[in-house]
Amino acid sequence: MLKQLNLSRLWLALGLLFFSFAVGVGGFMLLENYPFIDAFYMTVITASTVGFGEVHPLSDTGRIFVSFYILFNLLVVAYLVSVLTTYIFDGELRHLFRMIRADQEIKSFRDHVIVCGFGRNGFKAYDELRHSGTRAVVVEQNQQLVAAANDAIGHQIPAVFGDATLDSTLRQAGIAHARALITALPKDADNVFVALSARELNPNVVIIARASARSSVSKLLSAGANSVVLPDEIGGSHMANLVIRPEVIRFLDMISGLDPNKLRLEELPFNELKPSLRGQSIRELDVRSRTGATIIALRRGQGGELEVSPAADYRTAAGDVLLVLGNEAQIQALHQQFK
Repeated sequence: MLKQLNLSRLWLALGLLFFSFAVGVGGFMLLENYPFIDAFYMTVITASTVGFGEVHPLSDTGRIFVSFYILFNLLVVAYLVSVLTTYIFDGELRHLFRMIRADQEIKSFRDHVIVCGFGRNGFKAYDELRHSGTRAVVVEQNQQLVAAANDAIGHQIPAVFGDATLDSTLRQAGIAHARALITALPKDADNVFVALSARELNPNVVIIARASARSSVSKLLSAGANSVVLPDEIGGSHMANLVIRPEVIRFLDMISGLDPNKLRLEELPFNELKPSLRGQSIRELDVRSRTGATIIALRRGQGGELEVSPAADYRTAAGDVLLVLGNEAQIQALHQQFK
């Protein structure tokens, strides 16, 4: 994490201070033949300008050395004070503490989602995850980009500042304990590298990758991505369908959150149903009349195919997942009554 912090001026100031002490001790030992303890003592009282007397009378060479040494230390102390003042009063020290606190918070995350790249696609993915209550960590090299987003949404985004293609960066983002990773970097080659690294570091993580070119889809899937999204193709298809079938697109916009009258698609897994409801038929569950939401699809068992408009007499079984559509209030009622 220290690589992310802008400590170059502080390290320079501390380095100059150490160099000043080394020059002082060495000068007194070489020019005045002081033992180390006396040389160190003389260096401290000279650098601090406290005005104590010399351990032993100085030679003419020693006086010249001390004169220039005092002038040099005045510059070093002035620079050190200016650096510390900047860190304290310009908010840099507060920023360091905030980053340390965020790093400790990320280490405690489990079953979270990592979003690599915080451009338009990455920001939208993070925003959707945040609104759904899913913990997410952003990996981004541009600190100003994340800072601007913090101000815009009024929320401190858990972030790791670094190169997402590096294993060390993914480890810092908690890849070992993440349930999913979204890589939305601008270059397809970088997304392939992130997918390869993430799959190696966590074989069970779900990887969603962005691609600009269709030729990159097969490479991303081979690298370990579970799904690949092509935003440009989706955008073009969306605009064409606004002409061909506008009401269908309006309905899809409601589901995706682009329409003011937002709808939500929610998963209702069998193992999250209340024990008393497990094994009941879709008719007996009666989701529609109890919540206002509608069951629109069913996935039978682990890895089964999606079945649209499942039969009302079908009885839910282990591994099944019901897909339910409704507005925010209806989905909240679904959670309260069925989970």
